[in-house]
Amino acid sequence: MTEATLPLVKRASVRWAAAAIVLVAGYAELWVGSQTVAPLLLTIGYCGLVPFAILA
Repeated sequence: MTEATLPLVKRASVRWAAAAIVLVAGYAELWVGSQTVAPLLLTIGYCGLVPFAILA
């Protein structure tokens, strides 16, 4: 990789990591029994952060 593409790879990795953290938190809340926070986190993760990371 060249030095010019390194910041792009780092940004993409941060976006994927953020999506993964939100999804794991959503499934953890779902496992605990949350009926409000879990669907919210999963919706934000799957409908917002994952597409954002794919397009990055």
